[in-house]
Amino acid sequence: MNNQIYPCLWYDGNAKAAAEFYCSVFKNSKILDDTPMVVTFELNGNRVMGLNGGPHFKFSEAVSFVVNCQDQTEIDYYWEALTADGGEESMCGWLKDKFGFSWQIIPAILPQLISDPGKAKRVMQQVMGMKKLDIEKLKNA
Repeated sequence: MNNQIYPCLWYDGNAKAAAEFYCSVFKNSKILDDTPMVVTFELNGNRVMGLNGGPHFKFSEAVSFVVNCQDQTEIDYYWEALTADGGEESMCGWLKDKFGFSWQIIPAILPQLISDPGKAKRVMQQVMGMKKLDIEKLKNA
């Protein structure tokens, strides 16, 4: 685990609930430290800090976590888990979880598909028309 640089996510008093939720979704994840102000946790080897900073700042799509998925089963799993209990689906593989934080659930093969000059435009047209991404449709574009 690289501890030198890691994100701090600002919550309105529910950082521990968010950390517990994320740790239940991602394998190899755990809460490392929990104080009333700060919760530090690890998601699949990546350190994250949750700060109970109050109502002053809200999440926006300007910052998101990207989850590279190896297959459609992984995409389906993360999509369903992260949109559960009040999360929101968005376009192009984006979603917001129940805490309002944005995620991009994408196939690991996507960069390869959009770097192919013969397919890139068709692939991106498919991406733009989807909420949850469908690997087979992208491969066949």
